[in-house]
Amino acid sequence: MQLPSLSDLKNKHILALLGNFVISGFSFLTIGLMARTMEKSDLGTWFFFLAIYGFADAVRNGLLTTATVKFYAGTSPERSAEVLGSVWFLALSLSGLLALVNLAAIPFTGYIQNHEYVVLIQWFGLTVLSSVPFNLAFWIMIADNDYTTILKLRLINSGSMILVIIILAFVHKATLENILLVNFLTNVLTSAVCLFFGYARFNTLFKRTKKCTAELFAFGKFSLASNVSSYLLGAANTLIVNGMLGTAALAVFTIPNKLMEIVEIPLRSFVGTGMSAMATAYNNNNMYHLTFVSKKYAGMLTLVFIPVAVITFFTADFGIWILAGNKYVGTEAANLLRIMMCIAVLYPIDRFNGVTLDIIHQPKVNLYKVIAMGTVNIAVAFGATMILKDVYGIVIAIFCSTIAGITVGYYHLRKHLNYSLRSIIVLGFVELRNFFNEKIMKRPPANPPYEDPLS
Repeated sequence: MQLPSLSDLKNKHILALLGNFVISGFSFLTIGLMARTMEKSDLGTWFFFLAIYGFADAVRNGLLTTATVKFYAGTSPERSAEVLGSVWFLALSLSGLLALVNLAAIPFTGYIQNHEYVVLIQWFGLTVLSSVPFNLAFWIMIADNDYTTILKLRLINSGSMILVIIILAFVHKATLENILLVNFLTNVLTSAVCLFFGYARFNTLFKRTKKCTAELFAFGKFSLASNVSSYLLGAANTLIVNGMLGTAALAVFTIPNKLMEIVEIPLRSFVGTGMSAMATAYNNNNMYHLTFVSKKYAGMLTLVFIPVAVITFFTADFGIWILAGNKYVGTEAANLLRIMMCIAVLYPIDRFNGVTLDIIHQPKVNLYKVIAMGTVNIAVAFGATMILKDVYGIVIAIFCSTIAGITVGYYHLRKHLNYSLRSIIVLGFVELRNFFNEKIMKRPPANPPYEDPLS
């Protein structure tokens, strides 16, 4: 048995994981620094700004991320330039529209009493525009499987921000206005790097066509609706807990939610790498390999999450204490974490069902899946919380909505692909065994690469 070598770090999955760990790690560090140096009211305003900006980002990413990967990956140079030019046009148009709405609100700031809304109007449009080039570069690199450059750019963006915040905290200048300025300038820096080194492929803007732009928008409007619906689904649980149980219960519910990053990080990473591989297969009319990738990643992550759920069951109290301190030890937070982690075992199949539907040009079905999940979630959340009078009603709703999503996605994928739950699990086991033999034991894999033993 040997430890993985340094060369294994070049693996796209490892690099994608590192990138997501970097962004999550810097996020936790930034929040920790700001919480210790800023006034509570200013920190609350910052979180409000991030929530609104996050929604705008969800709109832009929903419209264009999957569409970019799907229509660009594995295509000819002429087609890829046409696609990226059209993506640039749509990204600039949408971001420009948001900025114009923001600009129209500026004359009214003198009549607004709420400070957080004034701050939002002052900085929202600038921040949206400053992030366009590096967002586009990220979409291109996901399609190209260039996770090394993604990692470097994330280090530039998040690393420079936290470095400046540390300096500001040291000289007692970590004010809300300075933080907003730093956020804007680090976006500008990262975008400038993307443009200077050609990562964002800005020159393709002049290769766009009306036909391709219309094609991207026709596809993207459904993934946009799915993305926004998913974003609002999470917000709905927050509103239900806050409205029915109060802010104390919301804090108890939010703490274990933050710890769910332990599964969201690898899930986001594998969805990114898997989406690129599936899009390339689809664009080359290789449905066999597309199905294989979808089942492989969903199965591997499902099996990996099972021991994670078992470990979490026994260490949940310690995890709650690490993140939130003694105040939340002994509350429902630890049990919520245990239940959420058990439900998370189902997430890989649900998430890859949705991505696969998008890739095989069924975004409308994926939207129906998300709507079904949202409807079930809200209905069960209201009913269960009203009956139980505690936050356990929300995790019941999360479980029911996940089952609804898997059911809808699985039913429709069976119409288009050689797809079954059994094959997902079996193929996941085979691929995990091959990974262990190849990377840990340094033996040849039991099955040839890319051969689906169930086909």
